[in-house]
Amino acid sequence: MARHGLQVLHALDAAKTQWYHFTAIVIAGMGFFTDAYDLFSISLVTRLLGRIYYTAPNPTKPGTLPINVSAAVNGVALCGTLAGQLFFGWLGDKMGRKKVYGITLIMMVISSLASGLSFGHEAKGVLATLCFFRFWLGFGVGGDYPLSATIMSEYANKKTRGAFIAAVFAMQGIGILASGIISLVVSAGFEHKYHPPAFVDNPERSVPVEADYIWRIILMFGAIPAAMTYYWRMQMPETARYTALVAKDARQAAKDMSKVLQVELAEEEEKVEEFVQDERRNFGLFSWEFARIYGLRLLGTTSTWFLLDIAFYSQNLFQKDLFTSIGWIPPAAQMSAIRELYKVARAQTLIALCGTVPGYWFAIAFIDIIGRFWIQLMGFFFMTVFMFALAFPYHHWQKKGHHIGFIIMYSLTFFFANFGPNTTTFVVPAEIFPARLRSTCHGISAAAGKAGAIVGAFGFLYLSQEKDPALRDPGYPAGIGKKKSLIVLGVLSFIGMVFTLLVPESKGMSLEEAACEADVEDDELGGA
Repeated sequence: MARHGLQVLHALDAAKTQWYHFTAIVIAGMGFFTDAYDLFSISLVTRLLGRIYYTAPNPTKPGTLPINVSAAVNGVALCGTLAGQLFFGWLGDKMGRKKVYGITLIMMVISSLASGLSFGHEAKGVLATLCFFRFWLGFGVGGDYPLSATIMSEYANKKTRGAFIAAVFAMQGIGILASGIISLVVSAGFEHKYHPPAFVDNPERSVPVEADYIWRIILMFGAIPAAMTYYWRMQMPETARYTALVAKDARQAAKDMSKVLQVELAEEEEKVEEFVQDERRNFGLFSWEFARIYGLRLLGTTSTWFLLDIAFYSQNLFQKDLFTSIGWIPPAAQMSAIRELYKVARAQTLIALCGTVPGYWFAIAFIDIIGRFWIQLMGFFFMTVFMFALAFPYHHWQKKGHHIGFIIMYSLTFFFANFGPNTTTFVVPAEIFPARLRSTCHGISAAAGKAGAIVGAFGFLYLSQEKDPALRDPGYPAGIGKKKSLIVLGVLSFIGMVFTLLVPESKGMSLEEAACEADVEDDELGGA
């Protein structure tokens, strides 16, 4: 059978950029806004939770969360996200993208609100409840990865599809900024009554009662943007590619896209029937045919996302040293709990503005010009370069007067992560797999990335600890130190460059061409 040439798919591929593209970006991107908002806001309020619920042995020092509690609060959402990516990725191919799409958003809204309402009479009760709701928040966020990417890819035209999918992912940058800004506003609103209360001079005022309201307000705010887009998410029709090629309903696909594109489209039931009945297209995920045609692709998307997230999430380990070394954050004992939150939020927002957010928008601007492959290869290359540039002269950067260079290098690693593999690893899996397995394969790739995030956030947290107890965080076992950890991250980024060679370029192709479904000869289904 030759090219199936469905008119409805051709119309989507050739459509000019229209208003519905931008509404789809915002609607699909709210999940990623919530994801980034949750991830960065919890890192901000973790210090506050320690000072509220735990008393330090030394009365002149503020309390901190125990190691196991801190790991649970920060990591339980990552575990939930991994599970949600696998489950909802599979469900999106079985039930349809739209039918599952609303469930993930409801879970995010309810869990965000419930996280702020965590209850209990003491620290264990409050934090256990918080971890429970954060797991389900992560589960909902995880479902948004494969569903949003797949929906956006199947709605977009082939000329600017990469930019549209990248724009959905770039809503993470907006979420990062929002978490910092909301934390600044809320803490500033409460803080003026208690500043400047040094901890040593005013121990009873260092953690005012109002501090317990602040972290709850910050976490609950993440539910508002997601809730505001629920109605519009439910109004989106199912994608034509799922309806026609998976659900086998050519009439409904033509009807839905006629409304979206505002053109008359033929139903072409015979062509759809011919396409879906081709036995060479009906193999499953765990089959020799899939392994032969798509196995290396799946290995490429999973391995690069896994390696990227180890490096990306591990970079947060150095923010504490960075902020304190340049004087952005004074010693905690000199600040009230609210003042410390304000200082940390301000520093994090500045880093996001300087390095993180610009990287997303550079990726949007150039992904359909340079291509996914070259942007990913370039991103891994420069991440390797700057990791090594930070690592080998690490002690040089810590000296007074050299902090500005460290900040620049550190920001550039975030910039090239986002103008590189952090964006492309999200975009590519939504393009290079067949429609009936697209959401599943994206979910598998994303789950591999989240496994890397767990390794990066916790494995390197212990690995980066110095051997000298005086330099090590209390309660942590000795590791290899931050300098050697940076060298390891540089090596992992280089390995990411190697595995990028397994990922095909999909720039300018229709989804059927990129997934080897467009042209089918009698003796082969297509190759990479």
